[in-house]
Amino acid sequence: MIQEDNLIHIGRITKARGLKGEVEIDFTNDCFEREGTDKEFFFLELDGIYVPFFWEEYRYKNDHTLLMKFSDVDSPQDAERLVGARVAYPLDEEDETWLEEAELSSYRALTGFQLFQHETKLIGTVEQVDESSSNILLYVRNEKGEEIIVPYHDDLLESFDLRKQRLSLNLPEELLTLNA
Repeated sequence: MIQEDNLIHIGRITKARGLKGEVEIDFTNDCFEREGTDKEFFFLELDGIYVPFFWEEYRYKNDHTLLMKFSDVDSPQDAERLVGARVAYPLDEEDETWLEEAELSSYRALTGFQLFQHETKLIGTVEQVDESSSNILLYVRNEKGEEIIVPYHDDLLESFDLRKQRLSLNLPEELLTLNA
């Protein structure tokens, strides 16, 4: 069984598409397309377990949406069962160097990251990133289930860990209480 430490979350299946079992994947990280990548499968998180799915073909719908056909997913009903599943890319030893040098491909890659205040105080999980204006906004769900909107700027960044999907910002405390 694959461990979560050996995966990097790269998106979520948002809907079934067409009659042949294609799915739409909303990608937050395009690491599978970097040079030297040759994996022909992803792991999908289904019922808390990571299951490998081999892909046959894919094409882009837009900058962050991919249409993908998985092997043995041949009907709309099969594809519908995958909707909502998180998509993870398997990492191996060769990926370690890449992870250490990696930079975010876009701010959307922060989706799914745990957001911390000063490395220690968990604020919540980034559920969505709005980069439609010059002010980047992180929509964060805290442990109470409440949504907190946090502005992002590189000047606030303390650290991020792509492997652990962990982001630490230096946010004024008042900013966090504005949403409460």
